Amino acid sequence: MPVNRDFIGREYVAPTVYEVSREKIRDFAVAIGDLNPLYLEPDAARSAGHPDVLAPPTFLTVLGFRFHDHGPIGDPEFGVDFSMVVHGEQRFVAHRPVYAGDRLASKQVVENVRSMAGNEMVTTRTYVTLEGGEPVADVFWSLVVRGPDQR
Repeated sequence: MPVNRDFIGREYVAPTVYEVSREKIRDFAVAIGDLNPLYLEPDAARSAGHPDVLAPPTFLTVLGFRFHDHGPIGDPEFGVDFSMVVHGEQRFVAHRPVYAGDRLASKQVVENVRSMAGNEMVTTRTYVTLEGGEPVADVFWSLVVRGPDQR
């Protein structure tokens, strides 16, 4: 089943907010091998002028994993077989840093679906805000859905 192009423009609002914790930031920083004290030590972060530990710039990828089932890839009518997906690219446009204690809301939008070399390229944008609506970041990602001749 091909990816459903009628989904372009469809929005997926996360069902709950994501509360950023020091431990989640620590786990992420350790997982990516970045042991910057600003990510791990509240006193170091405060000394640098931050209200609490700072999240690494790519931390917001956790939202994609946390709300996977509530986005387009988790929607069976979208037509994506996740076992046939390869990560294409990802980029972040930050509006403010992410800190421990932030409560993040997110909305993912299917921006485009296009054919490319026998595959389908799915591009989405996730709007991340604080619970009250203040913009935090826009997260763009593209996935390559391998076509039938690529299996």
